[in-house]
Amino acid sequence: MKTLVLLALVGLGAQLVDGSLGMAYGVTSTTLLLAIGTNPAAASATVHLAEIGTTLASGLSHWKFGNVDWKVVAKIGLPGAVGAFAGATFLASLSTEVAAPVMSLILLTLGVYILARFTLRGIDRRHLGKPMRKRFLGPLGLVAGFVDATGGGGWGPVGTPAILASGRMEPRKVIGSIDTSEFLVALAASLGFLFALGSQGINPTWVAGLLIGGLIAAPIAAWLVRHIPPRLLGSLVGGIIVLTNTRTLLKSDWIGADDATRYAVYAVIYLVWAAAVAHSYREYRKDRALESADAVAAEAERKAAEAERNVAVDLDAAAAPEHVPAGRPSAPRD
Repeated sequence: MKTLVLLALVGLGAQLVDGSLGMAYGVTSTTLLLAIGTNPAAASATVHLAEIGTTLASGLSHWKFGNVDWKVVAKIGLPGAVGAFAGATFLASLSTEVAAPVMSLILLTLGVYILARFTLRGIDRRHLGKPMRKRFLGPLGLVAGFVDATGGGGWGPVGTPAILASGRMEPRKVIGSIDTSEFLVALAASLGFLFALGSQGINPTWVAGLLIGGLIAAPIAAWLVRHIPPRLLGSLVGGIIVLTNTRTLLKSDWIGADDATRYAVYAVIYLVWAAAVAHSYREYRKDRALESADAVAAEAERKAAEAERNVAVDLDAAAAPEHVPAGRPSAPRD
């Protein structure tokens, strides 16, 4: 019972983060399962089975709050399912020790770019609303799905920053679309694991615990992403990506940093991240104040123009000759 409650809390926290920022459910949950001795394939299988339910609930919640672009879901979700199935079936024989640092370096670069972009400039609205190209989303989904299945998480960390960097979608719609399409990825990965492993090493109680917590958190997270300012949300996402992938790189065989070095780097990242979020919030407040002032000015102009039109109509009516009904003789002239 204690394990079930713990897993439910982990599932709740992981889904709250994932539904709000578009990433980290798989990473958080898989880390816990590995910590208690589960082998990588079974841990990833357990998480993906739970994600079938959590991503479905999350997708429905995001759809209800208007956070989903269904064209993007289809363009990235179907290739993602193919990649996830392939990654799941080959996980037992595939080593990700070399691939993980390379992917972390790429993601770290994207994270720094996103953090700087949203902190310094906010959303580039010149490209908002432009369609996302299939030739971009297809390969992205294939790679993200493969990484997600082989690493126990990665759909969000790969997909979310790449789409955010395009500047074509608002952060809340990026997150909602990524979370919704993850249902297809989780389903395909689960089928791949069941095909390759059967039920070996998969504990139904653990799946249920993660699922319960995730189902509770899904609608809360969808509501949060609807109300968090886009600029602030972009800074939060960027910081998460930078911190997560810096940690992976520092612990990899490439660097192998000691504890003192790692903690010093983490401290610097936290300080920079906090300053970036604070700056984004201040700029958001300034933008809101400016938008309010512009709205008041526009409303005043509209009312002034309407008043001028009303005056003009009244003057025209006063200057018009008196109407004489048909068949009635006009007044005699002197």
